[in-house]
Amino acid sequence: MFWQEDDNPKAFEVPDDIVDLSFDIQCRELPVDHAHALSTALKACLPLLADDERLGVHTVHVAGSQNGWERPDPVLGQRLILSRRTKLLLRVPKEHLDQVQDALDGAELDIAGCSLKIGKSKQKVLSTQGTLFARYVILESGEDADETAFLQRIVSMLGARDIRVTKALCGKTAAVGGPDGPVQTRSLMIAGLSREESVRLQQEGVGPLRHMGCGIFIPHKGIDPVNKAHDDD
Repeated sequence: MFWQEDDNPKAFEVPDDIVDLSFDIQCRELPVDHAHALSTALKACLPLLADDERLGVHTVHVAGSQNGWERPDPVLGQRLILSRRTKLLLRVPKEHLDQVQDALDGAELDIAGCSLKIGKSKQKVLSTQGTLFARYVILESGEDADETAFLQRIVSMLGARDIRVTKALCGKTAAVGGPDGPVQTRSLMIAGLSREESVRLQQEGVGPLRHMGCGIFIPHKGIDPVNKAHDDD
């Protein structure tokens, strides 16, 4: 009998079949609830966005740097004030990278009356971090009042995709403006994922409206901010 242990198991390599594209942008301000307007403007430059559900658009978020900072209230007509470091992020399948970069480089968009000019982009591989967070996951009927039903559905859905959920926490509901009116969502944190599960969940997401930032997972450092679905990283 021959038996040899592998003392140096091969490290997990993050696949690059889906990556995040980080675009430089020139934009002074945006509406707080800008997901639908941003998606619509991007589709005019990139019709592919409507055809491939793997292609996702992260909503634009800014950092609150001072104590007592609160996210502007869209009901009051307040807006997000962007810094020069703010980026536009798209989650893009590898086969579409060149097409997306060519279509958006230099594009000037009107986002509900706000001017946004897109610059050069950089590729960023997905994270292997075991805790992921989605700001907006589309709810099914009754789940706005029943957190347990929402979590059970998500756990069952991911289990069918061989992603075993052992730790999950949902946040408050939030209405996101859509083409046919407000869409009800919840924030969601999932922890305890293996590196492979983490990458697959980022690649596949959860639920519809990926082009409006829904169901897109990003790395998360802890569980405390989960109930602050409107706060920015």
